[in-house]
Amino acid sequence: MASVLYRLGSTAYRKWPYFIVAWLIAIIGLGGLSQAVSKPLVDTFSIPGIPSLKAQTMQMKLFPGTGDAVNDAGVTVVVAAPKGSTLKDPKYSKAVNSLVADLRNNPQMGKASKAQLANPVQASDAQYKAATQGAAKQGTPKDVADRNAKELLPLSADSRIGTINFAFDVKTVQDVKPATQEAVLADLAKARQSGLTAEVEGAGMQTVPEVGGSSELIGVAFAAVVLIITFGSLVAAGMPIISAFAGVAMGTIGLTISTAFFTIGTTTPILATMIGLAVGIDYTLFILSRYRNELQSTDDRAHAVGLAVGKAGTAVVFAGLTVIIALVALSVVRIPFLTAMGLAAAGTVFFAVLVALTLLPAILGIFKSKAFGAQVRKRKDKQGPDGLTVNNGTRWANVVGRKPAIVVGAVVLLLGLIAIPAAGLHLALPSDSTAAQNTTQRKAADLQAEAFGPGRAAPLLVVVNGTGVSGDAKARTSAFGEVVKWAATKNDVANAQIIGINKAGTGAQVLVTPKSGADDEKTLALLHDLRDTQSSIQKQTGTEVGVTGLVAIQTDVSDRLTSALPLYLAVVVVLAFFVLMVVFRSILVPLIATFGFLLSILATLGATVEVFQNGRFGLVEGSPLVSFMPIILIGIVFGLARDYQVVLVTRMRESHVHGMGAKDAVVDGFRHGARVVAAAAAIMISVFAAFILQDLSFIQSIGFALAIAVFFDAFVVRMTLVPALMYLLGEKAWYMPAWLDKIVPHVDVEGEKLTGDDAPQPERQPKHLASSEKVSV
Repeated sequence: MASVLYRLGSTAYRKWPYFIVAWLIAIIGLGGLSQAVSKPLVDTFSIPGIPSLKAQTMQMKLFPGTGDAVNDAGVTVVVAAPKGSTLKDPKYSKAVNSLVADLRNNPQMGKASKAQLANPVQASDAQYKAATQGAAKQGTPKDVADRNAKELLPLSADSRIGTINFAFDVKTVQDVKPATQEAVLADLAKARQSGLTAEVEGAGMQTVPEVGGSSELIGVAFAAVVLIITFGSLVAAGMPIISAFAGVAMGTIGLTISTAFFTIGTTTPILATMIGLAVGIDYTLFILSRYRNELQSTDDRAHAVGLAVGKAGTAVVFAGLTVIIALVALSVVRIPFLTAMGLAAAGTVFFAVLVALTLLPAILGIFKSKAFGAQVRKRKDKQGPDGLTVNNGTRWANVVGRKPAIVVGAVVLLLGLIAIPAAGLHLALPSDSTAAQNTTQRKAADLQAEAFGPGRAAPLLVVVNGTGVSGDAKARTSAFGEVVKWAATKNDVANAQIIGINKAGTGAQVLVTPKSGADDEKTLALLHDLRDTQSSIQKQTGTEVGVTGLVAIQTDVSDRLTSALPLYLAVVVVLAFFVLMVVFRSILVPLIATFGFLLSILATLGATVEVFQNGRFGLVEGSPLVSFMPIILIGIVFGLARDYQVVLVTRMRESHVHGMGAKDAVVDGFRHGARVVAAAAAIMISVFAAFILQDLSFIQSIGFALAIAVFFDAFVVRMTLVPALMYLLGEKAWYMPAWLDKIVPHVDVEGEKLTGDDAPQPERQPKHLASSEKVSV
């Protein structure tokens, strides 16, 4: 591989115009195609085969024409009169009527949608009258009928807050056009001029988060500062950033094209951009650093680029491959939207590797001797008595080596303490009630909870199939009533009532309204209680019962994600061990790496739970973590941890193979790799941390988790725990049984074939180089 990459790098340097043009054609051509075939992004957090979707299928059979809860483009407009006033006051009643009229004239409003629209005051009166009269005909006690009717009214008890409910006339949420949503928001802005409070929530008003905003630019700006410090050159500092943007552009274009064939969630491009920027800058940093080192021994720049791509590029290919494998492996949990996230991010990483191997050498071909021009600082490391470089990396390695046992104990204790809050991990999918406080969705959810209680937005629907009930229609009706009583007796139930019986009288829908909100653990406990005891009510009544609704579907998805976590973690850990065993020709080094990886993950989860779930430090309002965050975190950190492990420990192995003692090899590994790893980690941390500035809380939590994970893994584990354990193990760290060594394939990660007798030679003999190009990085 090293020889192939050498030829690729040197060719890209010499024939840079062809490579630059090829990249421009790819970006412009595919970019145009993506705009022509793209479809809107939409979140569909569903998994085939979960209990709630099975219950929904039963509902559709009993009640033909029933909408799909996942694809229903429902909208809830919440209006409120100022305190001390009511929506019945003429001024505000008129304003609500105007709002309803404006909403009727919006795009994608069919006849059914328009029929749903009504002033909550009039709708409440009509709905109450119809419900109580219908209940009286069925013989329902007056107090029960009154309570049930009031539970579903669109007007609060004090008449100050009301809801206007409708659904856009589309097949799926994906079909709602941005112009339609903008029209609704414009109607609300107009209504506010009368003094009304008007906010909106619901799947139909789902918006796509912006990608490429100020948060990403802040991360890139910080990365630029790190690169300037690392290289001391403005030109060299710009190359990794340009390359990273090219890779992200290709990844985004590929993702946009894929929307024509697959349903892609709104979070997916943000995640892909986050990872693409981080690894794109890091991979080019590795190769550019190696190129600068190679210039110390040759003035043939094409040869130096070839050596850099052949040596560091091999490590980049391996590191990128491990990240890609970890992300693609998300498909093993068989969760569609998670698979889409993994594949999209993996595609961006693939382009980041390709850019580092081809576009960066071509850019170096453009600048030639000016590649490290526009210098702003110079650095020359000191030489020790043995003639070897002494830098901060060697100093830190020597500090760790003085008391390695104490260092190991301190690191394990520190990360263990930080990991403790992870025991209280609470996962849920994002909802309007957990959106940022300044969004209209969150304001609408808060208003609705204030008026009707948090459970109004978190209903559970019990579908009852009475076809198996022996007896007549009266017997089935009685069975339906027993199901209602069964549901009503559960903890945290505010109300349970039949909201529909099919024409054949063989099926019923029972609406169960919790006292708690959708993201409250009490609501989740209620759902599990209904599921756990549904067999008893089925035996008692002869019915078939299923629980569905959007909350039930989202809870089932979260549960499936949680249950898939151990399987995915096992796959990643086993993969990590065997891959590292191939690279390092050792058994203990992979064990050390895997142990450190697990510590990093647990500590990261603990810190994220404490800050984002428990609201520690008051940085954010505490709320459940997004369900797919832990599994995404494991996949990404697994790949990134391999990067730092490869850069540091392969240098140690190379030194040890060439005759250095085990402890000296640790120091030598830090001599060559610590500065690059520190710079790469700082860049990744800055890029990930910048996403904390996003408006969506679950994006903030993912950005924080990835940033703190890189910090723990790079600085605490790879640069502290790993060398300490290597010191303690000594020569044993590199032990591998002879029989196993014969079986495990050999991978030339460091490009040793480029330094032997058959190595490619420069076109000119080495000569004295400018000091600006002799400084090692």
